[in-house]
Amino acid sequence: MIEGETITGVMRALADPTRRQLFERIAAAEEVTVIELTRTSHVTQGAVSQHLKTLKQAGLVRERPEGRNVYYRVNPDGLKPLADWMSHYRMVWRDNIAALKRILKDIDP
Repeated sequence: MIEGETITGVMRALADPTRRQLFERIAAAEEVTVIELTRTSHVTQGAVSQHLKTLKQAGLVRERPEGRNVYYRVNPDGLKPLADWMSHYRMVWRDNIAALKRILKDIDP
C-alpha cells in the first residue's frame, strides 16, 4: 500500500488551483525559472516561490540553481504515489463495471 504521508503531500500540493497551474506549466517546459513563471501568471514572485516550495516538498518538481536563477523541472517520479494509489482502486472499478454490465444485460437482453 502507498505511504499515507507521501500521497497526502502530493494531493495537497495539487489541490490548490494556482499550484496545479504552475505544475502544468513546468511540465510543459523542459525547464523554467521563477521569473518566467511569475511573468506569465497572476500572482507575485513571492507567491510563485511559495507554491514551488510546496511542489518541491511534495516531490513533484526539482530545482537546479545556476547563477542568480533557479530552474525548475518536473520530477518524473513525483506523480508515482498518486498513480499507484489510483491503480490500487482500478480493480475495484473494473469489477464493479463488469457486474453492472451483467446486470444491464440481464435487464435488457
